[in-house]
Amino acid sequence: MSSAVDMNNVSSLSSYKPRNEWKFICAFDDITPQTGVCALVDGKQIAIFRFDDMVFAVDNYDPASEANVISRGLVGDLNGELVVASPIYKHHYSLVSGRCLEDPENSIAAYPVRVMDGKVWVQSAPLKRAGRRKLVVIGNGMAGMRAVEELLQLAPNTYDITVFGSEPHGNYNRILLSPVLSGEKKADDIMINSLDWYAEKGITLHAGDPVIEIDRKHRVVKAKSGLEVPYDRILLATGSNPIVLPIPGKYLSGVVTFRDLHDVDVMLAASKQYKRAVVIGGGLLGLEAAYGLKRRGMEVMVVHLLDTLMERQLDKAAADLLKASLEKRGLNFKMAAKTAEILGDQRVTGVRFEDGEQLHADLVVMAAGIRPNVELAKSAGLRCERGVIVDDSMQTFDPSIYAVGECVQHRNLTYGLVAPLWDQARVCAIHLAEVGVSYYRGSLISTQLKVTGIDLFSAGDFVGGPNSEALVMKDAKRGIYKRIVIEDNKIKGAVLYGDTKDGPWYFELMNEQRDIGSLRDRLLFGASFADSAA
Repeated sequence: MSSAVDMNNVSSLSSYKPRNEWKFICAFDDITPQTGVCALVDGKQIAIFRFDDMVFAVDNYDPASEANVISRGLVGDLNGELVVASPIYKHHYSLVSGRCLEDPENSIAAYPVRVMDGKVWVQSAPLKRAGRRKLVVIGNGMAGMRAVEELLQLAPNTYDITVFGSEPHGNYNRILLSPVLSGEKKADDIMINSLDWYAEKGITLHAGDPVIEIDRKHRVVKAKSGLEVPYDRILLATGSNPIVLPIPGKYLSGVVTFRDLHDVDVMLAASKQYKRAVVIGGGLLGLEAAYGLKRRGMEVMVVHLLDTLMERQLDKAAADLLKASLEKRGLNFKMAAKTAEILGDQRVTGVRFEDGEQLHADLVVMAAGIRPNVELAKSAGLRCERGVIVDDSMQTFDPSIYAVGECVQHRNLTYGLVAPLWDQARVCAIHLAEVGVSYYRGSLISTQLKVTGIDLFSAGDFVGGPNSEALVMKDAKRGIYKRIVIEDNKIKGAVLYGDTKDGPWYFELMNEQRDIGSLRDRLLFGASFADSAA
């Protein structure tokens, strides 16, 4: 069977150019972190760099020295910008865009690069300088704005950014609400980004105007005010909601949660007018609220469902030491007690427990935990369980929508502490900037209580399983307790009370899964003793 060529189409055939396809370069692990390699792609020398979990591709040709040497340059962070320094004239080139920091006219091209199945792929056509796209950030909290800060460092000119927040101010450090309540800090002290910061960065902030609808079909978000804003990408950071116990009286005046600055203002106002407070919840947040109210002059009763305080972070021995220390500071406790009703007509007057006992109360603080805020995501048709489901790139079911923070469920886990949120924000920013690849694998977390004079540290699995063992030291007179859980010569968890200076060291050993066999007999005495005896 023969084939024929239509001579009328010869000119069109001769001008045909093959599609720019992805070219395999090497395995991702074959590139040593913080170094580069050179590859010949469609007759062109391209330098591919690995920086931690990110990959970049730029021209190997250095216009300043007129030599193909860029792949041998040093890579690093220069004033927040990832760059490679030419090994000859030391000009610095952005790994993201190829821009020459010293002489923009000598800039080089950057190329599309990605990692799939552990392999690095590059296209030979340079990246086009596209117009700025629209990024809408839903949530003005710590996780979302940390991702924005990281994004601005990686790709400051990629997006026009619009932020919607439910609170009427800039971004603040929520984990420092307790010192504000106790009087150790003021609200201004915990602000991270002022309103001026948003303006300086060219970010449009709609404070006090939360998004109530995501129209994925038309790529528009709708705010409570009626404002509609189109998007190319969404960063969902709606955080979490405090658990409000489903009991009679939960909506009475004087019943408050402990979640934001408004809650703190309500508690501070109550402390000036009333005397007796009941805090429902003996976890981390509840104890910090109770301590703050006590510092403000109120009589405080902490009510906890179980007989162990901070049961998710402490074993019984450490919890008992904590309870005794807090009692010395004037706090009262009613343990293993279930609240059945909040009493009062217009304003709270007391609480009644399941056993019939009643307590007088002018203020009731519910600190019984948090739940991921997924209502907006659910209404938009995103896949949700306890939280908004994301993959290791922090992408949701919709590839145009990313999510970070307390609203997220990653590998069946949700997080309520700050360290995992920072890790998520960094990974998300890398993908939004499209400068490389990075993966969030989950986080080990540690906990510290923000109560003046109480040193407490908890991390990992402090209970242990059938194949683990615990090293324990207890000095009741000095108020010191240590419990280190070990399995297969590796630290699985730790609880420290009274002496926490070695907490970061134990956490490092646990994170790195280091073999501690040679340190076992000295482990409880801390890093200094272990090093001196080595």
